[in-house]
Amino acid sequence: MSSLVSDHQHTSLGGRLPAYDGRKILYTAGELPFNSKEFEVTLCDNKIGSSGPRYVTVGRSFFSWKIEKPTKLGLDVSSTAFVQAMPLIDFVGEILNRNGVINGITDFDYVKVCNIVLGQRYQKKLDETQVTNMMAITCKRPSERETSIHKIVQNNNYNSAKRANEFGIEVDYNPTSVLARILTAPVLKYYGSDSNKCVPNNGKWNMIGKSFQVGNPKIFYVRPDQVEAALQKICLQARAVQKIDLLLALLPDKNGSLYGDIKRICEIDIGVMSQCCLRKNVLKSSPQCLANVALKINAKCGGRNSVFADIPASLPVVSNKPTIIFGADVTHPNALDDSAPSIASVVASQDWPEVTKYHGDVHAQGHREELIQGLEDIVKKLLLSFQRESKQRPQQLIFYRDGVSEGQFRQVLEKEIPEIEKVQAWKSLYNEKAPITFIVVQKRHHTRLFPSDSNQDTGGNVLPGTVVDTKICHPTEFDFFLCSHAGIKGTSRPTHYHILRDDNKFTADALQSLTNNLCYTYASCTRSVSTAPPAYYAHKLAFRARFYQTLGSDVASEVSSGSAAPPGGVMKPLPEIKDELKRLMFYC
Repeated sequence: MSSLVSDHQHTSLGGRLPAYDGRKILYTAGELPFNSKEFEVTLCDNKIGSSGPRYVTVGRSFFSWKIEKPTKLGLDVSSTAFVQAMPLIDFVGEILNRNGVINGITDFDYVKVCNIVLGQRYQKKLDETQVTNMMAITCKRPSERETSIHKIVQNNNYNSAKRANEFGIEVDYNPTSVLARILTAPVLKYYGSDSNKCVPNNGKWNMIGKSFQVGNPKIFYVRPDQVEAALQKICLQARAVQKIDLLLALLPDKNGSLYGDIKRICEIDIGVMSQCCLRKNVLKSSPQCLANVALKINAKCGGRNSVFADIPASLPVVSNKPTIIFGADVTHPNALDDSAPSIASVVASQDWPEVTKYHGDVHAQGHREELIQGLEDIVKKLLLSFQRESKQRPQQLIFYRDGVSEGQFRQVLEKEIPEIEKVQAWKSLYNEKAPITFIVVQKRHHTRLFPSDSNQDTGGNVLPGTVVDTKICHPTEFDFFLCSHAGIKGTSRPTHYHILRDDNKFTADALQSLTNNLCYTYASCTRSVSTAPPAYYAHKLAFRARFYQTLGSDVASEVSSGSAAPPGGVMKPLPEIKDELKRLMFYC
């Protein structure tokens, strides 16, 4: 494309300087002097040994390939791993865990003359040391990140770019000042009397002197030396005497695929609830750590940790009449995997008006398909489950949909929402139109909120409950940014909520308050979380299902040859989760 523009800008293109999206569309600041025209572009190969011009397919990037400046590739370089520039033979030596150069191997002769080019993105799973190093680099305090962004913007000097001038674009080098509100945290209540209430402070609270409703688990202690065979045998022997409610596994610090193996065996082979703990954390006997484990076990076994002390105030609109709240997500295989299926999961609340317990459904679908397949049947199944558990039918529906980009909004409106309304789902059950509030949840964006006054936490982040719904939001549509959590390390990333449909007529204040308050009901910790729990649970369920496809816990990040679709093109379904666990939050 660069050659096309340089050769034809002042002739066939009428002096226009186009901008190319890297795929199919070329944009100009005005009309071109023709309606349709074909161009033949000759690209010169400047590499050593080239025999002159060659004809190639124009590909994927409008810009000249300058890998030493990866920002031109549209990558978030602040949190992206790149392969170190080095001789290829040294890289091979590191991979094979050897020191020095490999000599005497004829097949490696060509490797010795190759070098790895600077700036290539590393797309496989990072090991523990690499993750630690990246966290240390990327987790900047808000003040440091704001200064860093200022420097990058000034150094890039966008306003002097030719295309910015061509399209009349002027970039303000200063951050946008916006008005924000801080929503009040809900008061929570643990099992027992009203004296068991607690008021979160800065997005967190503790369980000192608190108790919660339990599912009365009976625990057997086991130490399997060979995971699969041992678990099968031990559970078979134990069940001959008494039903097993929970398997508690203490894992070594570096456990490889052991975690994924235990989850797969327990959930699709023997049907028993499991809780894994790192040995080092158990040996510390930290009250906070043990309390968090107790929270997870209680939620998995059907208990309820905490509820809102004032449900009508904490759940606007939802508390008025029976409401079912859905969460949905689709996770995709590793970027290097071109055949493994995507995993779609949907969860739904079951205990109105508390809204703390969720049932889920998960299945495999086509490779990198973002729209949820079979949503109609899934919704019907979860609606019936709600009726069974709550002893009443839902009268309104709220749907938090994770993982959808703005370019897919129309597809969701035209395909997923009608699936909820179809004859087999809501309408066939209740003979009326479904009152739906459909909310897209987005975390993958580059918007950051920096406090300009004293309203900040100890780490310099905006306070939990900070919401922005003007200036940086859509001018006509219903959306907002909400930072519902306290940043533990680095700069907090607000979640962007975009409402595609609202039959339940929420006010902005009511929906923002509902979403913020729900973030205090996440079952696995005593902190508010960054994403509405229905979407969070759906993400965890989809991620868990990756363990069912192949052996090991690295399946979610590594290339998985065993999960590829067979040659006939028929998608292999996920193994069935045992009935003993289907109605429990085993994925917490």
